Amino acid sequence: MTSCWYEGPLAAFDTETTGVDVETDRIVSAAVVVQDAPGSRPRVSRWLVNPGVPVPQAATAVHGLTEDHLQRNGRWPAPVMYEIAEQLAEHSTLGRPLVVMNAPFDLTLLDRELRRHRASSLERWFGNSPLRVLDPLVLDKHLDRYRKGRRTLTDLCAHYEVTLTEAHDAAADALAALEVVRALGRRFAARLDRLTPAELHALQVDWHAAQARGLQAWFARSGTEETVDPSWPLRPELPAAA
Repeated sequence: MTSCWYEGPLAAFDTETTGVDVETDRIVSAAVVVQDAPGSRPRVSRWLVNPGVPVPQAATAVHGLTEDHLQRNGRWPAPVMYEIAEQLAEHSTLGRPLVVMNAPFDLTLLDRELRRHRASSLERWFGNSPLRVLDPLVLDKHLDRYRKGRRTLTDLCAHYEVTLTEAHDAAADALAALEVVRALGRRFAARLDRLTPAELHALQVDWHAAQARGLQAWFARSGTEETVDPSWPLRPELPAAA
């Protein structure tokens, strides 16, 4: 019998950034982690980026990467974004699902960086082999929707008993997200066993949209003007300003 996807090969992707605006902020570090089976030694690719823009102190307080350190040790964005997209596309071609915690953030940032520095886009890299994304945030919200409390990666690690040693290090976060997805798969095996990663990807599009509508309604009731984008795993490009 073929093992379930959560017991098989998985790749995971994570970034650290200059801020939380996917349209204007930049990637300062990134990591791709590959694990062939539960418990096997992960293979880690890391990138450090000199974003070419100021790095706010608030961002440095989160991930510890100073503007000076990035200027001295980071690479220029253009080749890095190419290498990341190339590696993600390779994993997709090999059939490895890609774990991305809060995928619309990291994948949209990568897409905007590709447009900014490579005159390219994420979609161009996945024309022949579509992405199959597993987003622990979307999966957890859908499968355990009535659980109270926050659902940051740290919270999910605590809930699913996954060790997170260096929060806000891209490689550590990517590996932790990957382990959360494995744990989540086992816990909800009865609901997930029969689904392929491609089917699960399609379902998460709908689940995230429903979650976004619920959050938008909650914002409206609480008088918050924030808008929630229902797109997953990638936000559409904003139309150019007139």
